[in-house]
Parts: sequence; C-alpha cells; structure tokens
Amino acid sequence: MKEFTQEFTQEYVLQAGECNPEGEMPLTLLTRRIIEVATSHADSWGVGYERLIKDNTGWVLSRLTIELERYPVVGERYSLTTWIEDYNRHFSQRNMILCDGEGKAIGYVRSIWMVINFATRQGVDISQLSYISANVSPRQCPIEPQSRLRPLDNVAVSLPYTFAYCDCDFNRHVNTVRYIEHLLNLFPLSRFDSQMVRRMELAFLKETRYGDKVNITLADADDMDSRLAITDDEGNDHVRARLCWTPRQKTLTP
Repeated sequence: MKEFTQEFTQEYVLQAGECNPEGEMPLTLLTRRIIEVATSHADSWGVGYERLIKDNTGWVLSRLTIELERYPVVGERYSLTTWIEDYNRHFSQRNMILCDGEGKAIGYVRSIWMVINFATRQGVDISQLSYISANVSPRQCPIEPQSRLRPLDNVAVSLPYTFAYCDCDFNRHVNTVRYIEHLLNLFPLSRFDSQMVRRMELAFLKETRYGDKVNITLADADDMDSRLAITDDEGNDHVRARLCWTPRQKTLTP
C-alpha cells in the first residue's frame, strides 16, 4: 500500500554557476526549485506528470508568492520542504519553507496550483483526488497570502517583446521562469546591488505562447513596492506581479 507523506523535503547546494551577480540564489532558480519540489511531492503521491498525462492533463502554477529574509549564497546548503494547506475542486494550495544548511528558516512560499486538460486548456475537477484531504498538513505558513494584483495605472516603463522558442516549455506555453526573467530585466544591475527583493507575488492569468507579442510594463510609483505586468496588444494581462524591495545592509560593488 502506498504511503502518503504530508511533508516532502529536498536538499541542495548552491553552485557558483547558478548564482546571480550578487553571489546569491536568483529568484529564477528558486522558482525552478519550487516547481521541482512540488512536482516530486506530487509524484510521490502518484498524482504527478506520469499519472496525469495519461488523461492528457497536468498541474500548472496559478499563483506564486515568495518572501525571504535572505537568499542562499554560493556554496551554501539549503532545503525546501513542502506541504498542502488546503484544496478544493479547482485549486491546490501548496506551501514551502526554505531553510539554510543548519535548518533555520530563511524564507517561505505560498503557491496555488490547478490541473488543466491540455486539449481544451480548461481546468479539471481535482476533488476526485480525495485522499489528498487526508494528507493536508496542519503546519502553518507565516507569510501573508498574495494580495489582489490589479491592472497597472500610470505605467512608467513599457518594453515590447515577442516570445520566442527558448521562452517555451514542453507544454508549448511560456515557461514560468522566463516570465520572471523578463520582469526582473526591467531593473538595472545597480538596483539589485543596493536592494534585494524581499517579497515577490505572481499571478498567471492567461497562457502565453510562441510568437505572442506583449508589452512588459512597470508602474514604479512606490520605489520599494513595484507593480508589473505582461500585457498583450489587446490590453489583456497575461501576468501580474509585485516586487517588494528592502535595502541591503551593504551595497555590493564589483
């Protein structure tokens, strides 16, 4: 009989080739690890890609919130532990804790996932995965749930972009990490040397595919609370984002 674990942990070491210019774990890599750990936990329950693809379905990320005290640095050991907070017929709410090599919490993650049918691109009722309810963890996540991300007002920066081959994943839509890369590239290197992103919120509203033309936009009215979006030519937001910044104790210089 299959054993279902409420919590699932994976450990890593941050390699030099994985670091950003500040010698830390980039948000893009952290997002990859979050997706990887979530996928491994689902696989251990028998509801991962290998099982769902038989019905032409699969998990997709709908919302992601990351809040960090600090980032792992080059050569540091770290771990991600994940658990399910709740689920309903439409969404699964999955949390994570990021710990350093000594087991101290340095960050938390809230994420919301759904299952879609790859033929219809519509959501699938996941209430039939009833055994998940018996494995919902009582463990709490101390960070606030994602705020309501609204359309941007007073756009300060708008860069046109056409999504290309390397932006797309095996589902043939734009990869989550590529969205983050494009959003972060709106800011200069000096911004990251003097400040760090303390909290990132992402809401995925509309699938983006190869060849889609968009505008990557920033409304930077509050210098420490940036609101961003990826919007098509018809004005539809595909992604909305929020970056909350905090000053570094010491500005990094080359």
